[in-house]
Amino acid sequence: MRNLHKRCAVITLTSLCLTANVYAAPNAATDATKKANQAVADYLPFANKQDFEDAKNGFIADLPSPVIKGETGNTVIDLSQYDFLKKEGPTPDTVNPSLWRQSQIMAGRGLFKVVDGIYQVRNIDLANVTFVRGKTGWIVIDPLTSTETAKAALALVNEKVEKLPVTAVIFTHSHVDHFAGLRAIVDEKDVKAGKVPVIAPEGFMEEAVSENVFAGTAMSRRASYMYGNLLPKNPQGNVGGGLGLTTAAGTITLFEPTKLISKTGEKLTVDGIDIEFQMAPGTEAPAEMLFYFPQFKVLDLAEDGNHTLHNILTLRGAKVRSAKKWADTLSETIAMWGDKAEVSMGSHHWPQWGKERVVEHLGKQRDLYKYINDQTLRMANEGMTMHEIAEKFVLPDSLAKEFYNRGYYGDLKHNVRATYQLYLGFWDGNPATFNPLPPVDEAKKFVEMVGADKMLETAKQAYDKGDYRWSATVSNKVVFADPENKKARELEADALEQMGYQAESGPARNFYLSGAQELRGGVKKMATPNTSSPDIIRGMTTQMFLDFLAIHLNGPNVADKSFTYNLEFPDTKEKYLLTVKNGVMNYALNQHDDKADGSVSLNRSTLDDIALGKLKLGNLSESGEVKIEGDKDKFKSLLAYFDKFDFWFTIAEP
Repeated sequence: MRNLHKRCAVITLTSLCLTANVYAAPNAATDATKKANQAVADYLPFANKQDFEDAKNGFIADLPSPVIKGETGNTVIDLSQYDFLKKEGPTPDTVNPSLWRQSQIMAGRGLFKVVDGIYQVRNIDLANVTFVRGKTGWIVIDPLTSTETAKAALALVNEKVEKLPVTAVIFTHSHVDHFAGLRAIVDEKDVKAGKVPVIAPEGFMEEAVSENVFAGTAMSRRASYMYGNLLPKNPQGNVGGGLGLTTAAGTITLFEPTKLISKTGEKLTVDGIDIEFQMAPGTEAPAEMLFYFPQFKVLDLAEDGNHTLHNILTLRGAKVRSAKKWADTLSETIAMWGDKAEVSMGSHHWPQWGKERVVEHLGKQRDLYKYINDQTLRMANEGMTMHEIAEKFVLPDSLAKEFYNRGYYGDLKHNVRATYQLYLGFWDGNPATFNPLPPVDEAKKFVEMVGADKMLETAKQAYDKGDYRWSATVSNKVVFADPENKKARELEADALEQMGYQAESGPARNFYLSGAQELRGGVKKMATPNTSSPDIIRGMTTQMFLDFLAIHLNGPNVADKSFTYNLEFPDTKEKYLLTVKNGVMNYALNQHDDKADGSVSLNRSTLDDIALGKLKLGNLSESGEVKIEGDKDKFKSLLAYFDKFDFWFTIAEP
């Protein structure tokens, strides 16, 4: 990838826009794709309709409208775009039949009763929101990705079940689709006054903020591929994300929880409801917890027990997770509540009813992650490399034929590679691959050696044989050597498209099809969710903000320069010594240098405005928002060395 960022004296976070887009019509499924999809249909027990029945169980009501809008009339989510999934008939040739089944189940949306006193609103956003009837009001679990969808969910349960105040909020973990609708659920003043507790796992705030900021531009750009935000919703495009249908592009909010859970076995009584907690850090999220409601005999699995194989390494990018830690957590869950829980539910998908089914689901999900961990390491210790292991890795039928273990969200091969990476790194140990050429340089040498025409002939022959992996590999080399080669772009797009049609993983399908779309029509700017909201920015500690600022410093351009400034934030009463030397920005709390180049005083709220694009960093030295003593010109020159990140960098092309 190139053009990852552009030089600019302004630091802002992701700015997204909407433009009209016209793309070439997609191709039909080839015979090879039809054959591959038929093999999946022949392997899995599609006659088993239990999931369809469970997903409908307890249905109360749909939303008044499938379109949820924001205060300005903007469309936050349009669920009617997925109505094509409700049509009866054979699976379209352009969709893996297993993924089609999963998406059809998730097309059922609305308010559902889990048991008397516990309700969920499902499939109006990527995640579920759960409402537990307390003594005096609703205990809300995981208030979705935006205030708009959370508000719609709360209105639905208040209208169709019982109109009650919200008496508590619980976050199962630190991902944005589980907390961002908070301000639609409770008033921050009531929370700070102690009227409404907000409960979260230890480390929640730091993880919730940092994941969306430090690598936020790259992660959000890749997420636009992962969730298919750029694709049309139809059988040739986006059919859902496997974990949920899609993300809401609404208002993201957050403020500090008032109660942190830190120990497994910890118990609370919240609005008359007893809750027992289990800590699960480093499983699906860095800060996560599961919990049990003894009065209801209901177990909340957060996002550690799902109707899909989850991600060990998410395709949008994140820290690698531990499959072993995940498996160990589920073993502990069984030991703690397996003989008690009569129902299990989660932050996604639909519940399980009956003790035997609860334990069987937990046990086979546990064994899924344990098998990935143990067998990846066994094969690695036999000398196999990451890609060799992924190619040969096969789950036993006892695990693979369970629909809840299929890779609708986490791709099996990708998870195997991630597990290898966790233990051994991304390098395979072969000296010849220790220092590979950058993609463009390598591609040019391949084309120079073989010739573009010969390579495209090879890629076309591979395509005609149904070998789309090789076709995409070869044609991609030509694209990276010559991005203007239309024949190469079209051929690679065709190959990626067929791989997308065959993919069982929703995110993998979306990546393939988004790549094909980019190759055919270039990068088109469209509306996608923006996690860098005002609440996320305000939630950063000043140290985190300075770390974030340091990431934007163009080290090579400032490597031979030296700057030292005393930095003060009057509104937070914080003082730092800021230094730039050796191309690195460092800071030290509560230190002062009388020989510094100068002293800078500005409110922390001013930094927030910079990140949100309300103020330009390069203009601060001339702004009334900042006071500078000492060498003002030198400070102004420092500001010119910070880069602005361009969200719309290319992915499928150089």
